[in-house]
Amino acid sequence: MDRIARFHKVSPEIFREAFREGFPEYSESDLREIYQNLKLPTRATKGSAGYDFYAPFPFRLEPGQSIRIPTGIRAEMDEEWVLQLFPKSGLGFRCRLQLDNTVGIIDSDYFYSDNEGHILAKITNDSKEGKVLELAAGAGFLQGIFLRYGITAEDDAQGIRNGGFGSTS
Repeated sequence: MDRIARFHKVSPEIFREAFREGFPEYSESDLREIYQNLKLPTRATKGSAGYDFYAPFPFRLEPGQSIRIPTGIRAEMDEEWVLQLFPKSGLGFRCRLQLDNTVGIIDSDYFYSDNEGHILAKITNDSKEGKVLELAAGAGFLQGIFLRYGITAEDDAQGIRNGGFGSTS
């Protein structure tokens, strides 16, 4: 098995900035506690391909509702690897939990961005059966899988990333 990556927390400042954008109702004390309790992604079993990402705080999504979650996590990985993010299979099956961009793509150079490569996830409860999604802090909601990738023989990309979500085009 190739050991090609490490997960880290982003700095408290970067986490606070992203968190405050969507959740101004939390106190500074709450925010510090949430940051302290962030769990790095882990695999559940020896045979698991996916690393579970954990909800940093409890949330509830009614059908059709979306939420942007600052995970507080960044991924340092070797070149030629990418981290792909998907909803946890059970949540996708039960509540049609969807990532709004369908699959999250975390490139190896994202780690060095001004936002420290902070992984954010915008998810939607797309239930057609009226199922409400309730997750406790620390519950798995995403899974990340590291995959090797290749490039074309003619590739001469020299750009340097600074950001995510469309920062390279």
